[in-house]
Amino acid sequence: MTAPAPVAAPPPTAVAPFVRCFVSDYFRNPVNLIVLVLVPAVFVLVAAGSIAQAMELLGRSLGSRPAVETATAGWAAAFLAGVAMYFQVRSARATDRRLVLAGLSPVGLVGARATTGLALAVLVSTVSLLALAARAGIDDPVRVIPATLMFAVIYLAIGAVVGILAGNPVNGAVVILFVWIIDVFIGQVGDTTEQISRWFPTHFVARWMVGLPTGHAGRLGDLGASLVWVTAAVLIAAAALVASSRIARPTRRAAGQLRTGLRLGVVELSRNPVFAVLLIVVPVVFVLLAKITTPARSMVLTLRENSAAVTMSFWFPEVHAGTMTPIAIGSLATLAGLFLVLDTADGDRRLRLAGYRAGVLLTARLGVIAVAVLVVTAAALAITATVFDARNWAGYAAANLLLAATYALIGVIIGPLFGRVAGVFVAFLIPFLDLGLIQSPMLRPEPQPWARAMPGYGASRVLFDTALTDHFDEIEALLIALVWFIGLAAVAALLYTRGYPSRRSNRIGPSSALA
Repeated sequence: MTAPAPVAAPPPTAVAPFVRCFVSDYFRNPVNLIVLVLVPAVFVLVAAGSIAQAMELLGRSLGSRPAVETATAGWAAAFLAGVAMYFQVRSARATDRRLVLAGLSPVGLVGARATTGLALAVLVSTVSLLALAARAGIDDPVRVIPATLMFAVIYLAIGAVVGILAGNPVNGAVVILFVWIIDVFIGQVGDTTEQISRWFPTHFVARWMVGLPTGHAGRLGDLGASLVWVTAAVLIAAAALVASSRIARPTRRAAGQLRTGLRLGVVELSRNPVFAVLLIVVPVVFVLLAKITTPARSMVLTLRENSAAVTMSFWFPEVHAGTMTPIAIGSLATLAGLFLVLDTADGDRRLRLAGYRAGVLLTARLGVIAVAVLVVTAAALAITATVFDARNWAGYAAANLLLAATYALIGVIIGPLFGRVAGVFVAFLIPFLDLGLIQSPMLRPEPQPWARAMPGYGASRVLFDTALTDHFDEIEALLIALVWFIGLAAVAALLYTRGYPSRRSNRIGPSSALA
């Protein structure tokens, strides 16, 4: 008898076999592919015009509205690539460690991950460019196509570094979203004499993309400065990945019945101090930047006063921070709801099999989410109070809290339906489109009629009424907001109870099948 010939293992520096495995693993969930295609297409086709208008109102210009709309292809590719790479790095830490211990060189591992990330970047860049071509055409493909890919590569590196530093997916998603928002709305200043703008990741890339010289790129020129950013980002990310390839952190999960579950859930939040800091710091910085960067001009809003629609004029710097607060609150609440319910999914499933009631577990989870919602709302309102004076502070605070709770429930629903990776994209898209564009008082005096069907409509109208008028007149909007809140709570409860089988159903299931 002859022994079977041994199967040759890939050499320690082989990349191609692992790239195929990483790509197939990422697209094993078809929702990931759908989101990578759908989100940039929707962003460019639907949101480009509103973003251009918002940047004009804020004094952030790339020369013209068509130029801003062109840049949205790069911004869409950047965000999607950053989040996708974050989860590539974060979710595979244990697997990567085992591969390195089994003989794969750290350099080979980094090469495989980088190649996989580049494939994702090419995909989202292609979709963004096709959407741009369908929307407005591509006048200068020699600039637009490589610039879009440079956007994506820079944020691939950012996502990889954040994946190493932020062990909790909530923290990572918030950090990437925060960097992206600041980069888009602060990094593209209209005044080329601004010194701070050159330190933002895609400042030079965006200016070169639309053919608008920065005036401060030196002898390298804007293209050279863009390539320096791309090269530096890739080198830093690669070095960080190699250095951390043998590190794996344990994960923790909350568990327990109602009182114990609430207590342990809050303890679990306290064990993640970075998340608590982000819940406080992100809205504070967001509101302060809204105040600092507001142009000196008037804005017109249509509000209800004494049961009648009235057109009112406001000094933009005095009210802008107050109207931007719900965007920060809603976005963070959605991510908190998404990740807090996903992070406890495995533990809750085991507890259900052990006999715990789904209602008890759901109440405990929602209680922990409520704590996070209260923290982010309190932080945002505390800093808003220093730069904005609402007419009715109690009503304004209650409206922000209602909006945060509504979007936290949306995050709870998104989690089971889309999963962790695709869920982040959806959790970014919904509040950004709804609160940042559709309900935004910067873009139009009052929302369009179809905006009433969006989850943020009711709470936003209540918020603007309590912030800017002397009398509360938005009873109908309040009822709409409460209907949304109750309906979302019912859907969240249904998804939660159906997602975790009980001990009894698990015991009866096999015998029923045999019958």
